[in-house]
Amino acid sequence: MNPLQYLGQLSSLLRVPLMVMLLMAVASIVLSERVLTRLSQNQETYLTALASSYLDGIAASVSPSVVHQDSWEIFDILTRMKPQKATIYAQETVVTDAKNIVLASDIPDVHPTLGQMDPKFGMEFEEEMRLDTVSQLAFAARSIRHNEEIIGKVYVVFDASSLLKERREVLRTLILTNIGLAVLLAAIGFFVVRRMVLPMQILERHLLKAASGGLEFISDVEYPKANREAKRIFGAFNQLVGAEKEREGLVDRLTKEERLASLGRIASGMAHEINNPLGGLLNAADTLKKHGHQEKVRLETVDLIKRGLLGIRDVVQAALVTYRPQRSSRVFTLKDLTDISLLLRSDLGSRAQELKILPVPFDKVFDDLPAGPIRQAIMNLVLNASNASPHGCEIVLSISQSKEGTHLEVKDIAEGLPDDAGEILTAPLKSGIPDGMSGLGLWVVRQIADELGATLSVKPNIPKGTIIAIDIPRRSGEMIHAAA
Repeated sequence: MNPLQYLGQLSSLLRVPLMVMLLMAVASIVLSERVLTRLSQNQETYLTALASSYLDGIAASVSPSVVHQDSWEIFDILTRMKPQKATIYAQETVVTDAKNIVLASDIPDVHPTLGQMDPKFGMEFEEEMRLDTVSQLAFAARSIRHNEEIIGKVYVVFDASSLLKERREVLRTLILTNIGLAVLLAAIGFFVVRRMVLPMQILERHLLKAASGGLEFISDVEYPKANREAKRIFGAFNQLVGAEKEREGLVDRLTKEERLASLGRIASGMAHEINNPLGGLLNAADTLKKHGHQEKVRLETVDLIKRGLLGIRDVVQAALVTYRPQRSSRVFTLKDLTDISLLLRSDLGSRAQELKILPVPFDKVFDDLPAGPIRQAIMNLVLNASNASPHGCEIVLSISQSKEGTHLEVKDIAEGLPDDAGEILTAPLKSGIPDGMSGLGLWVVRQIADELGATLSVKPNIPKGTIIAIDIPRRSGEMIHAAA
C-alpha cells in the first residue's frame, strides 16, 4: 500500500502529528545539509589559508638552503618552524629538489634524506589543497622558486581530525535538535488536533445514539470549554434534536388521535355489520314465537338462530381486521346459502326485493373455505346491491366451482357501481378503515378477499346493472360433502 494512502486512512488525531513530524524531518534534512555545507566551506577556506601561510613561510625559509643543497640547514629550519601540536598542525613536511630527491624531512625514517621521494606519497598531492575525510588528513604542496626558476618543492600533510570532529558534533547537535523539535511539534499538533476533533467525536457519539433511537441533547457538562465554532455546531444539533422531539410528540398525538378515530370507525363498522343479520334473526324470533309449538319449525328456527349468532361472532372478528383472532374452522356449506337467504329476507322485503340463488350444480365444497368470511362477504355484496337497486327488483347470487377454485357472483340492476366503490374493490389496498359508513361493507369484502387470496372483479350487467365477482383459488385437494 502507498504510504500516503496508509496515512490517509488514519484518524486526524494521528494523521496530523505524523504529517508534522514528516514535514519537520524534510525541513531538518534540508536545513542540516545547508548548515553542514556552509560549515565545510568555511573549514576548508580556513584550512587553505592556514596551509598557504605555512607553505609560504617554509618555501621562503628553505629557498637559499635548497640552492646550496644543504640538507642539514633545511632539516634545522623544518624543526624550528614545525608548530606545537594544536588544533591543526603539520603532521609531515618534506622538501625535495627539482628532481624530486628528498633534501630533508621532519620524519627521516619515513622519507630518507637524498632518497627518491615515494611516488605513492607524491600522488596524494594536487595543485590545490585536498582534504581527505576518510584519513582525516589534508594534503598541500608548494613549489620553491629562485630567480623565477623552480628549484624544489615542499610537501606538507596536515592533521584535520579536529575539523572533521567539529563537523560530526555539529551534525549530532542538528539531529538531536531536529528530533526534539519534531517530537515537540508533533505533541503540540496532537493536543491541538485533539481539542479540535473532540467536538466532532461528541457529535459523532450523539449521532450514533440518534441512529439507534436514543436522540439526546448535548449538554455543557460534556464539553464545558467548547470554542465558539463548537458551540455553534452543538447549538445547531440541539435545535435539530428539539425539532425532532417536537415532531415525535406531534406524531404521538396524531397517532393517538388516529387510534381513537380508528376505534370509532371499528365500532361503527361492527354495528354496521351486525345489523345485517339482525333482521333475519328478529324474523326467526317472531317465527319461533308464533309457531314454536311445532317441533320441526322450532328446531329449524333455533338452528337458524344459532348459525346467525355464530355469523355475528365472525362479523365482529372480521370488523377488527388488524387485530383479528383465529377464525372458526367451520367450513362453508350449501346450508349457509339458505341461512343467508333467510337472514336477508327482512332487509330485502322492506324494499319488495328478492334474492334469487341460482342452483348449485354440485353438492360438495372445498374444505378450506371458512364459513364466517364467505357468509359475511356474500351478505355485504347482496346488501350493497339491494341498496343500489330500485324497489321490486331481483338480485341474483350464483356460486360455482372448478379445478381452479370457487367463483361467486352477485348481480343487480342498479345504475352502476359508483367510482369510489369500485376503487375500494379493485384499487391498491390502503391501510385503515374508510371514514364514515360509505363503502364500509365493500371494504370488509376487500379485506376478506385479500385474506383468502381471492381476486375481485367488477363488470357491467347487460343491459343494466353491475356484476361483482370473487374468484377464490383452490388451496386444498380434498372435498367434503355439504352438510345436510
